[in-house]
Amino acid sequence: MITAIVLIGADIHQIPETAQAVAEIPGVTEVYSCAGDVDLIAKVRVRNHEEVADVVTGAINRIPGVLSSATHIAFRSYASSEVEGGFSIGED
Repeated sequence: MITAIVLIGADIHQIPETAQAVAEIPGVTEVYSCAGDVDLIAKVRVRNHEEVADVVTGAINRIPGVLSSATHIAFRSYASSEVEGGFSIGED
């Protein structure tokens, strides 16, 4: 499974509608509106790189209101429970 984080620049007048449209795309698991350099962050989980391309360039970038995007492929996932578990090994 491939996880990609997509940073999306959106038309400020269409952020809620754009976020909802992104969230409805198959392969998109989460969408966040946020403050900072980007307007929306989407988490994409698909089986292969071709599907990443289909979701990002074939779907997200074609949504009205999406002005730009930058895609980052995740190598590993570190959840807080996994990190805490690693530090507590051997402790009773």
